[in-house]
Amino acid sequence: MLWYKSWLETRWRFLIGLGLLICSAWVMVFTYPQVLKLMPMISRDGGGELGQRIREAAELARTFRGFVWSDWFHRNHSQLATLFAILLGTASLLRPSGGALYLLSLPVSRQRLVAVRATTGLAELLVLALLPALLIPILAPAIEQTYGAGAALVHGVCLFVVAAVFYNFAFLLSTIFSDPWRPPLIAGAAAIALSLTDRFIPFFRVMSAESYFRRGALPWGGLLAAGAIAAALYYAAAANLARRDV
Repeated sequence: MLWYKSWLETRWRFLIGLGLLICSAWVMVFTYPQVLKLMPMISRDGGGELGQRIREAAELARTFRGFVWSDWFHRNHSQLATLFAILLGTASLLRPSGGALYLLSLPVSRQRLVAVRATTGLAELLVLALLPALLIPILAPAIEQTYGAGAALVHGVCLFVVAAVFYNFAFLLSTIFSDPWRPPLIAGAAAIALSLTDRFIPFFRVMSAESYFRRGALPWGGLLAAGAIAAALYYAAAANLARRDV
């Protein structure tokens, strides 16, 4: 029953997120032939930082692998997955409409309640990370391109591990605040702050597996750090709910 209730409370966020990510991956793949046609029109003489960024983006887009990483894994997939990780994590256990009083009156421990809710959301997040990514190798032959399923899997796993940090942070906030607004707003603000400091705290570079794309090296240090932070946030949420009166 707990698993089913957790699914009912998160299913629309999950299904909407999955639909958006699948559509985004589809559009990205079938946009690539048009991008190739525009390549000769890009000037190499532009100056300044903007011109440099345009040239870098154009160089990446000259290969399908580079285009997929720059447009999808580095940007759209990471941003949308972070957003829906936060939304999935804020299915509050304390919100009155979430039935917290009823759930906490059941003959199950609060630790099990937290574990079921967190596991359900993380399973949904894993699908959001992997399924759209694995769609790219399937769609690529339709535009006479190829993309390795192994590379898509690596990027999807890296995205999931880092997105789990935002999920568990939002989940922790949902055990602190009973309203539906503060947890996603605080978690979203934290995600934006991290994106602005990515040069110094490379959360999103680990999420997009930039080192794997550029050098073929997995970001093991970043993945281990993200996994440890996600676990710590989960245990903090479990401890907070265990000692809280609802």
